[in-house]
Amino acid sequence: MRLTFRVIIATLVLSTVAYFTAYHLAAAFPSFSLAALLPAIPEPVYDRAPQAPLISTAGQPLANATFVVLCRNSDMLGILRSMQQMEDRFNRRYGYPWVFLNNEPFTKEFQKRVSAQTDAPIQFGTIPREHWEQPDWIDEERAAVERKKMAADVLHLIPYGGSLPYRNMCRFNSGFFFQHELLKPYKYYWRVEPDVKYFCDVTYDPFAFMEQNNKTYGFTMGLYEYKFTILSLWDTVKDFMRDNSDLIPKENMMGFVSDDAGKTYNMCHFWSNFEIADMDFWRSEAYTKFFTYLDWAGGFYYERWGDAPVHSIAASLFLRKEQTHFFEDLGYRHEPLQVCPQGDAWLQGRCSCDPKDSFVDDRGSCIPRWKKL
Repeated sequence: MRLTFRVIIATLVLSTVAYFTAYHLAAAFPSFSLAALLPAIPEPVYDRAPQAPLISTAGQPLANATFVVLCRNSDMLGILRSMQQMEDRFNRRYGYPWVFLNNEPFTKEFQKRVSAQTDAPIQFGTIPREHWEQPDWIDEERAAVERKKMAADVLHLIPYGGSLPYRNMCRFNSGFFFQHELLKPYKYYWRVEPDVKYFCDVTYDPFAFMEQNNKTYGFTMGLYEYKFTILSLWDTVKDFMRDNSDLIPKENMMGFVSDDAGKTYNMCHFWSNFEIADMDFWRSEAYTKFFTYLDWAGGFYYERWGDAPVHSIAASLFLRKEQTHFFEDLGYRHEPLQVCPQGDAWLQGRCSCDPKDSFVDDRGSCIPRWKKL
């Protein structure tokens, strides 16, 4: 009893001393805060770096692959919806990592909400300014005039015609995303965007399929580009082919993008909001020279060149058809179009889409061209 009493008295004395010490310090130093005496509480860390080699939730080796998401903090709810479907339909059985990229730092709120959607490794990265911003050698006065003209074009109603951030995004996706430090360790990627839909269970590993079958580029939809966004693109591509003929194999997919052996561009492209592909292709000498050639032509800013035609033309120049793959069994929607599996594939995937609503053999689709190659 005496010991307990002494402990109480000692505690009261120490507390009183601490209080008057803090009081006099605050009086002597108005900027003093008692919080300065307390140990700092570390902010929560939501990054979960992957361990090598990648192992599935069932303990099996995984392909060297990751999901890639380019989005803004304001896209949080949209990407949560996309992630939830991807995890439920596929990744909860595998545990492939996620890499999120943004031209601004992701907020802690964004990281907390997003990381809660998966048990897989997840990392959040900021894009270097030189990979995102309009380069200094672009004539901004000329570029601004072209943006204004495109935005005012009520005849053609070009999406994002007046947007500089959209052009930055297209250039980044065309030539830089695969160079980011967080993606350098990986070979394959699956591009995921906010507010897309995955209609079906994925009953196999698409990354392993790509690896085992020597596939380089996978897609779900193909369509025609807005002509007035790429008026000079094909002339620039022809100049590149003339100056770099040694890089272009005789067996390629020129027939997908041109109906006259390369004289003109038929506007076909794979819709790049869905891609499962090999980043080593984008890192190759041929593609690096191709992108650099296009970049210095300035069309990403003087016009509105998109990453979809750039990727598609490159795949058509440098790849054979058998190196590409149409993932027709992966039900997918990006507004306003979708692809829905048919027959047994619909049943096996427990799909939730209407098989009659599938942008594959539609007259606006370029998939029939690819099939005929």
